[in-house]
Amino acid sequence: MSGSFAHGVHPAEHKEATEHRPIERMPFVDRYTLPLGQNLGKPSNPVVTAGETVARGQIIARPDGFVSTTLHSPVTGRVVGIGPHYHPNGQLVDCIEIEADPYATQQLVRREPVDWRVLSVDSFVELVQHAGIVGMGGAAFPSHVKYRLPEGKRCERLVINGCECEPFLTCDHRLMVERPDAVVHGMEIVASVLDADSVTIGVEMNKPDAIEALRREIGDRAITVVPLHVKYPQGAEKMLIKALFDEEVPAGKLPLDLNIVVNNVASMAAIADAVDHGRPLIERLVTVAGPGVDRPANLLVPVGTPVRSVLRHCGINGETRQVIMGGPMMGMPLATLDSPVLKGTSGLLAFTEEVINHPTEYACVRCGQCLEACGNLLNPQRLARLARAQRWGEMEESYALDCMECGACTYACPSGVPIVHLIRAAKAEIRVRKSRGE
Repeated sequence: MSGSFAHGVHPAEHKEATEHRPIERMPFVDRYTLPLGQNLGKPSNPVVTAGETVARGQIIARPDGFVSTTLHSPVTGRVVGIGPHYHPNGQLVDCIEIEADPYATQQLVRREPVDWRVLSVDSFVELVQHAGIVGMGGAAFPSHVKYRLPEGKRCERLVINGCECEPFLTCDHRLMVERPDAVVHGMEIVASVLDADSVTIGVEMNKPDAIEALRREIGDRAITVVPLHVKYPQGAEKMLIKALFDEEVPAGKLPLDLNIVVNNVASMAAIADAVDHGRPLIERLVTVAGPGVDRPANLLVPVGTPVRSVLRHCGINGETRQVIMGGPMMGMPLATLDSPVLKGTSGLLAFTEEVINHPTEYACVRCGQCLEACGNLLNPQRLARLARAQRWGEMEESYALDCMECGACTYACPSGVPIVHLIRAAKAEIRVRKSRGE
């Protein structure tokens, strides 16, 4: 069984440098920077003060409301300050800085496992929020929020995203190959708590070893692994649902409106670790690749590690001109390498001048290639023209807010029009105006 969705693009995969590289652990560094806002929603509130000693895995910030998460110390050390520091998005945000204790073993205290078979939904939601788990495919939406289902909704189908369709990135691939037990156990836990009728994981066909490892681990459990055609952006929720079930999530709606809950494979492993070992989300897998690094790798990196330290560990070379956090399609270029690794950081890509795309922009020729690329069946060139004309109302009427900013339209455009950037800026303006009641 295999499927896909309508439209999309086929960028070069560039996964060969790391797809067969086993997971390595990033050595501990001297200092860590933890932004209080590492998730969609409200930032956490610090519960430590400068000069305080903290243990690895200790809570250093608590949620500020339901759509917020707990933040833990990635190392044993001392809090050296709480104040503004550059976030990877370029903004100055409040952060907790921790200096690692050079004499500490950095061992995490193992806790007794939780009996997930008797967990209520409320207890599970509290556990996941307490562990600080967010969506680890890049969006960093607090995972526990998805599990508090609204009145009248239920999880009939649990869908797990193992596509990893962004070029260069292979951290989810290696996780499925090397830790299929954690991925499958996490799926089992979530399905049990939410009383899901079925569990389906979609994995693109360019990961045959991951498909085999998952199927071997699943055995006779009621979990289906579906190989999918390789296409971008296959891992987006709506595209994945279309590929798996040939069903469309209506415009303006969520997967939950079809009684579907979608999660990433890394989030499943993090849930298994939290339930079985009491391990909070203090480190994550990151693919470090691109022509600007000499030793590409899949690294297990403590959250808060400076990007500069990670790249030095992998041998950043002098030809690097741009570093992107995430994948090349949806990731963000970093203004400073002093930015920290976040819970949602899936990749660090170092690009040299010859591979950075600086297209000359020409007039739109109405070729329709952006329409063919858009998996959400929008009209990207029209949205771009409306954005430039600042016609916000017409943009909303043309479903601009349904754009998931995947970048497929910009990739396909032969005229070099920065379509997705225009739409992204316009969406931000629309949201600001709506918040003001305009």
